[in-house]
Amino acid sequence: MRIKQFADKFSVTTDTIRYYEKEGLLYPVKQDNGYRVFNASCEHTMKLIIVLRQLGFTLQEIKQLLTLDQKPISAACNKETMQLFSTKIAYIEQQLHFYQHALQSLQLTQTYMADGQYAENQVKIAGLIEGMYQNLQKGRD
Repeated sequence: MRIKQFADKFSVTTDTIRYYEKEGLLYPVKQDNGYRVFNASCEHTMKLIIVLRQLGFTLQEIKQLLTLDQKPISAACNKETMQLFSTKIAYIEQQLHFYQHALQSLQLTQTYMADGQYAENQVKIAGLIEGMYQNLQKGRD
C-alpha cells in the first residue's frame, strides 16, 4: 500500500511515516517510479512502534530494539535487549504507582467536594495535591 493508505490505516500523518522512514524505523519497498510501497513487514514494524511508543519507549530506544531484532541471536544482543526492557519496566512500575496513588487522591478529593463541601475540606484537598506532587518528585529521582 502507498503512504497515504498506510498512514490512514494506523491513524498517523504521512509526515510521521516519512519521519519514521528517515529515522531508519521503516523500510518500504521503493518502486522504479519512486513510489514507496509499505508491505506486511512495514505493518508489523508500525504496530510494534505504536505499542512501544504507548509504553513510553523513545524513538531512539525503538530504533535500538529494531536494530537488535535484525542482528543474529546472541548472548550480547539478548543482554542488551533485557537491560532496555528492565529499565522500561522500572519506569512503568513507577508510573503505575503514581497513577494508582493519584486515582485514589482524586477519588477522595471528589468525595471532599461533594455537596458543596469544598470550603470545609480545602486544606485536606491541598494535602492530597501535595502528596501527589511528592510522589511525582520521588519518581523523578
